[in-house]
Amino acid sequence: METYAVLVHEAPKSGYWAEVPALPGCYSQGESIDELMVNVREAIAGVLEVMKEQGTHPESNLLIVEVAV
Repeated sequence: METYAVLVHEAPKSGYWAEVPALPGCYSQGESIDELMVNVREAIAGVLEVMKEQGTHPESNLLIVEVAV
């Protein structure tokens, strides 16, 4: 099992959406955080399956940091 960083955003009207920086084009949404996490896991699995079929790999040179200003 691999772990991926997921960036969660609050949607403008309601709910949440997420992106996975290591998997370009991997996005999902949900009305709650719990629903979002279920949906984003499904999206990650789908993207990884396509990448496997295409012989490509997730980006491994990412570093997620927090910056205080």
